[in-house]
Parts: sequence; C-alpha cells; structure tokens
Amino acid sequence: MNQEERDWLECLKRVQDGVVTQRQAAAKLGVSDRWVRKLLARMKTDGDVVVVHGLRGRSSNHRIDEQTHSRVVELLKQPEWYDFGPTFASQQLAKRYGIDVSKETVRGWMVAAGLWKPRPRKLGEKHFWRPRRSGYGELVQWDTSNHDWLESRGEVVRYLVRWIDDATSRSGGRFVLHDGTRENMGVLWQYAENNGRMVDLYSDRAGIFVVAPRAKENARERQEADRLTQFGRGLRELGVGWRRTRRKPKGGWSEASAPIRIVWSSTCGWPR
Repeated sequence: MNQEERDWLECLKRVQDGVVTQRQAAAKLGVSDRWVRKLLARMKTDGDVVVVHGLRGRSSNHRIDEQTHSRVVELLKQPEWYDFGPTFASQQLAKRYGIDVSKETVRGWMVAAGLWKPRPRKLGEKHFWRPRRSGYGELVQWDTSNHDWLESRGEVVRYLVRWIDDATSRSGGRFVLHDGTRENMGVLWQYAENNGRMVDLYSDRAGIFVVAPRAKENARERQEADRLTQFGRGLRELGVGWRRTRRKPKGGWSEASAPIRIVWSSTCGWPR
C-alpha cells in the first residue's frame, strides 16, 4: 500500500469516526459522494484493501493483444508508410485492414519503435490568477529571503528560510547562517512536528530542490532518470508532492518579507 492509498484509507476512517462528512471526504479525494459511500460499504466486508486498485499486478482489461500490436508495427515499418503521421496511420489502419486503434495508441507504438519523434507543443504564455487552496496544509509555499537581518550589528545573519500556507497565509520559518539542505530540512522537520505533513510544497528551482540537468540531456531522459536531491528524497519519503514555479513572481519574497523586517527592526529598537 503506497502513501496515496494510506491517505485515502485515513480519510475514509475519519468519515467512519464522524470526524468529517462524506461530502467533505469526497471533495478532498476528488471523487463523488456516491463513490465514498460505496467504499465505506465495501470496507465493512473487505477491510482496508478497498483502497487498493483491483487491477494492481494485472494487465488492463482494455489492453490490445500482442499479436495486433506486432501486426501494426510491422505495417508501419513498410516503405509506403514512412511519412505517415500517427493520426493518418490510425485512419489508414482502420480503412485498409480493419484495425481500429486510436491515434494516441499508434503514436506511442511509433515512438517506441523509433518511427516518430514527439514534438512538444509551443503555446503562448498566458498567466492567470491561481485560486487559493481551500484547506490548511494543502499547499505550502517555500523560499529563502536574503537580507541583512541584523543590519551589520553582531554576527551576520542573512537567510530566512520561510514557509507560507496558501489557504490561510499563516507563515513560519527560521533564521539560518547558510541556505543549504541541512537548514531547509531542519525547517521542514520543524513544520512537520508542529503542523503535521503537508500535501504539496511549492518552491522555485534552486539547487536544493532540483538536480541540475546534465549536458545533452533532454527533458524526457531527465524525467526517466528521476534524480532527486536530498531534500527531494525527504519529500518523497514523507509522501509530500512538489510543485515548482516557472519563474520568480514580481516582487518575490522580498516584498513578502518586508513587514517582517519592519517588525524585527522595531522590536530591536533599530532604525529601519
């Protein structure tokens, strides 16, 4: 049973205990109220195994047989088909041979056989305001603010590792001497002890969170390698999802940390 299934099981048990309603559980799990009631009814007879997919370890019921797969690849390798794209090839397979296979399935087979190179779609940049999450701990924004916090008085403290809850704007963090893996892991541990495990963490693409791409390595190869930083491994062990920003927001955390700098200076009796 993986972490996602354990989360489902915990949510269903909270419904059984009367902590949350079926509608609230359905909204959190992203399913209908009827499906939640069905799972609760099955839990009475089957137990905790209801959250495990019934096809785990088995082939899909809709899987195309290997004979048809081999036949299609053999046809696609013929000289007259060399310039056929996935969509046109799917149409011709149905028209000439009565083999009804979707264009996406044909695309996957052609890519696997080296007959087609996937081309990423180029879309114009469009930015929309993202709605806030509805519950505390569903999404936590994470970043480090670089500022002369002691204003050159005493030991130099330049970094504030800070988190902000997306739903409530509650925040916390810790002043550190270095913005490194050890310091960020310490703040993550502090958050988990005080607030429990977050669902998703939202950060930039700093070296603490993402491994630098290797030379001549495309996005697909990088995804298949699945290399993680120490912080990334910690998130995976906790079952916390990671979402990264595409760019630095305007103003960034410098503006978000400005009130903290003002309060800090006022408390210590220093000029701003």
